[in-house]
Amino acid sequence: MAENFMRAVQYDAYGGGPSALKHRKLGVPSPEKDDVVVKVEAASINPFDWKVQKGMLRPLLPRKFPFIPGTDVAGEVVAVGVGVNKFKAGDKVLAMINPFNGGGLAEFSVVKESITAHRPPEVSPSEAVGLPVAGLTAYQALTHLDVVPSHQPNILVTAASGGVGHYAVQLAKLQNAHVTATCGARNIELVRNLGADEVLDYTTPDGAALNSPSQRKYDIVVHCATGIPWSRFEPNLSPNGKVIDITPGFGTLLSYGLQKVSFSKKKLVPLLLNPKGKDLEYLVMLMKEGKLKTVIDSKHPLSEAERAWARSIEGHATGKIIVEP
Repeated sequence: MAENFMRAVQYDAYGGGPSALKHRKLGVPSPEKDDVVVKVEAASINPFDWKVQKGMLRPLLPRKFPFIPGTDVAGEVVAVGVGVNKFKAGDKVLAMINPFNGGGLAEFSVVKESITAHRPPEVSPSEAVGLPVAGLTAYQALTHLDVVPSHQPNILVTAASGGVGHYAVQLAKLQNAHVTATCGARNIELVRNLGADEVLDYTTPDGAALNSPSQRKYDIVVHCATGIPWSRFEPNLSPNGKVIDITPGFGTLLSYGLQKVSFSKKKLVPLLLNPKGKDLEYLVMLMKEGKLKTVIDSKHPLSEAERAWARSIEGHATGKIIVEP
């Protein structure tokens, strides 16, 4: 590797938002056992990133300051550590970085072989890089479809035009589900084009009440929005319906525990992402085959990472926010 230094974005303490991001020149990381060093061609921002900066996972994350945020990267392998067998220098890949380590908003990142996947030439870096956190979250949420009875599953996806939501709509349709989705009025046509059978404007009475226009009860809800109480979901669920909360807070965990104790058949289930390389390989293959696509909200150079950060904090991104070094 010829380069010794790289550009990176860091923050030095909790809080501060976009203005606390600092542009620095740092040493290029070296691989340790099972590590892959990637020259980053694209990274993506997830709400998780700025929530960590805000201190919402204090004291677990960040592990130490200064911290380079970002967990989703796509690029080219430039070095591998001892024990790496699947990848070599020159391979095009996408990967999820260990959130305890961070490192996505930089020209070079270190990832583990186990959560790295080959990127076929048919899939661009900016398309692929949405998959690690958002794509895997949507895919893992829909594994609950395995327990749905033999009828066509009825799925509700809230915030269906967002990062996780737009993948969830497409993946649910690939599993032959009937999909109802909620989003803002400006994105109704987009979500319908992604495959949703019914689309609700969440600002209307029916949208706020989550009422299916065809009077269906939901077997699975992939809950990507915030601020919707269990009392609004419960009457819309089938007898064994589940709400998969992709951003579980204390209230979700408490409800989940109480429902387990009461043997309730309707459940609010917290999703804690368990990323696997084989699942990432599967999703990028769907993308190669034209069965799954990334909607890109906006692209920003690394030198303007603050704008990408602010865009995510606003909470109205359509699809994924991409940063390109």
